[in-house]
Amino acid sequence: MSKKTVVLGASLKPERYSYKAVKALSNNNHEVIAIGLRKGEVNAVPIVTEEVIEKDIDTVSLYLNPARQEQYYDYILQLKPKRVIFNPGTENPELYKLLDKNQIEKEIACTLVLLRTNQY
Repeated sequence: MSKKTVVLGASLKPERYSYKAVKALSNNNHEVIAIGLRKGEVNAVPIVTEEVIEKDIDTVSLYLNPARQEQYYDYILQLKPKRVIFNPGTENPELYKLLDKNQIEKEIACTLVLLRTNQY
């Protein structure tokens, strides 16, 4: 089943994990909304620089360090995703509390590992 996913912190650099995540998600037939600092494309998925409001977001996959996440708190809450995945290096107790308060599941995991092990 396809899970509409927002990748926050998407990169055009193939060595970055966010790039690999966009590619792996789209290869696994998940609808991907990629948001990054620079416009471009990864695996036919456009990377946009503005916040995109969509309905029925299943997952937000974070690839931003905690200091850079703060500007997106309201955006994440506005999306009302079912869950937020905190990839390695993105762990953020302040955002955990906000998610808990809004009944949004948090998962401290790696999107790539979840995909590879059929746990996504």
